[in-house]
Amino acid sequence: MLARRVIAALDIKKGRVVKGIKFQNIRDAGDPIELAKRYEEEGIDEIVFLDITASYEKRRILLDLVKRVAEEIYVPFTVGGGIKSVEEIREIIKSGADKVFLNTAAVDNPGLVKRASKVVGSANLVIAIDAKWNGKYWEVYTHGGRKARGIDAIEWAKEVERLGAGEILLTSMDTDGTQRGFDIPLTKAVVEAVDIPVIASGGAGSPEHFYEAFKIGATAALAASIFHYGKYTVRELKEYLTEKGIPVRME
Repeated sequence: MLARRVIAALDIKKGRVVKGIKFQNIRDAGDPIELAKRYEEEGIDEIVFLDITASYEKRRILLDLVKRVAEEIYVPFTVGGGIKSVEEIREIIKSGADKVFLNTAAVDNPGLVKRASKVVGSANLVIAIDAKWNGKYWEVYTHGGRKARGIDAIEWAKEVERLGAGEILLTSMDTDGTQRGFDIPLTKAVVEAVDIPVIASGGAGSPEHFYEAFKIGATAALAASIFHYGKYTVRELKEYLTEKGIPVRME
């Protein structure tokens, strides 16, 4: 089994890291550079930066922040939020990001996924899927969780793989920020539907939750709250996973 990745998520609003519950009740969590450096020191595998209001506010991503992050940290990092074109993707990669992710623009314009995968390579293109159970199926949401799209998340995952996405960042809006565990049924359904890596996101509250996600086939799992507020360190989490037989990179 390949080493499973532990990823820290930094949601950015007005240059600060914030965190909400089920995409609501946003509160401040600190400085993005300081947090990124701390997680790197603790042994994080990757960091995801999400400019959470870029799509909603119809503005471009914070390129200066991307450049500052690239100067300060060495672990791979992924950037997303409000990206609408191949040109913007090129700029973000040039500014120092290792990967980019698309969400709203991919749903609005699926052809962008295909074009982007050819420009930056599938390995550097992540598609973020925010999904919520509507009583019949897991429905795709865009614009930072504000807009239901009437699209089945499982079918959309298959489509973005076909279009050239190299990875899926899957966030359950039902469990996001609750710290009660990842949405295992949703994650399992997507993992079984595609052959590309799936990052479980939304709801991590303990090392056990990471173990559950890895056991059902997620290749990476992402958390924010448990790291931001000091509930667990990355090292504590990785030590637990090692004891449970999950291969992770230890410094």
